[in-house]
Amino acid sequence: MKNIFLFFSLSSTLFSQNWDSLALKKIYNYYLTQSNCYNNLEFLTTKIGCRLSGSPQAEKAVYWAKKAMYAAGADTVILQPCMVPHWVRGQKEKCLIYSDKFKQPIALKAVALGSSSGTGNAGIKALVIEVKSFEELDQLGENNLKGKIVFYNVFFDQSLISTGNAYGGTVLYRAKGASCAARYGAVATVVRSMTSVADDEPHTGNMFYDTSLSKNKIPAFALSYKAADALSNALKNDPKTKLLLESHCQTLANVLSYNVVGQIFGSEKPDEYVVVGGHLDSWDLGQGAHDNGTGVVQSIEMLGMFKKLGMQPKHSIRAIAFMNEENGTAGGKAYAQSAADKKEKHLAALETDAGGFTPRGFGVDTTLGLYNRVVQWKKLFSPYLIDRFNIGGGGADLSALRNSGVPCIGFETDGQRYFDIHHTAQDTFDKVNKRELALSAAAIGALIYLLDLSY
Repeated sequence: MKNIFLFFSLSSTLFSQNWDSLALKKIYNYYLTQSNCYNNLEFLTTKIGCRLSGSPQAEKAVYWAKKAMYAAGADTVILQPCMVPHWVRGQKEKCLIYSDKFKQPIALKAVALGSSSGTGNAGIKALVIEVKSFEELDQLGENNLKGKIVFYNVFFDQSLISTGNAYGGTVLYRAKGASCAARYGAVATVVRSMTSVADDEPHTGNMFYDTSLSKNKIPAFALSYKAADALSNALKNDPKTKLLLESHCQTLANVLSYNVVGQIFGSEKPDEYVVVGGHLDSWDLGQGAHDNGTGVVQSIEMLGMFKKLGMQPKHSIRAIAFMNEENGTAGGKAYAQSAADKKEKHLAALETDAGGFTPRGFGVDTTLGLYNRVVQWKKLFSPYLIDRFNIGGGGADLSALRNSGVPCIGFETDGQRYFDIHHTAQDTFDKVNKRELALSAAAIGALIYLLDLSY
């Protein structure tokens, strides 16, 4: 009797694995031959373009996403309100080096950081002090920094395999560097762009003013990699080198915007949710293709996968186009608050914000046993070259949801090229490979299928 039970148990397991394997093959075939991801991305990025929170383009993107979700097969689409910051860059920035070693000033490629104050027409011209850490800044103190422009010349750590880890090691200088320098009387800051590519493309990104450090909100800029090299070399040759910085950015009154939430109702447990999302907003320099148009179209196409393949989910499936990830995360907070107010039960939430590159795997929370559930499917994903099942996942838009106890997943791609174009004018549709985008979307769709089936 015991042997018979074991036989049926093993047979059932093998049958389930074979069934799941066939289902994944069907899902991948759909994405590689029928998916609308690439066409949707082309429209979003080339017809609407950059989509900074509060902008007319962001508003257009909201209504485009609603239409695209219905076209994909959503049973319902909700526009979920959130108040977002409205920062505008204004006319093009100026950055000039002045030195007795030069016959005339030299222009450098630079952009204002998001949320920065502007200099106005007069600009700011001052001596430059180069530092490579906050510790060095603190050692110099007010006597050396007052009235100066602080240059944070901090490089990506090229020895790190994960470019995300390298980014994490530098981004604090962009985020709070201005307030740290203002504490000692500095009049502006410039930071080396967050990239390992030695090109002349400056990278923007958000900064914030920490008024506990300083009430003075000084302008903050990012230099391209080559511009940072040029400034560093100029300071070696002439410690009295000056910069002239000019920007016209402003922070206006907050604006009403929306998350776009598309849903397919579950057949068995419609009040339980599995969620996939990317952020609809982008920076204002490029077209927001990899960051994060790809994540939005991958989320939308998941709805299309269930509908067009005739797969009725057991639980309700949601695709979310979050608003305001780049400079505030108001959308992620609004979604989590709504879920808490309605006492919604979320089984899992996945964020895709790593670009449309070749898929590598998933970072998965251990909360409520989610990692143990997901890692058992490693063999199913192996034929599709998905081999990373790491502990710890989520993303900025899921932070508030995760804090409420929802187990979260972060989708992971081969990110070696991501920070080449991240937050730059080069983040355009032509940089996205159609097949890589489809493979990434398929990996997400396959995981959501398995999650829905397993609960």
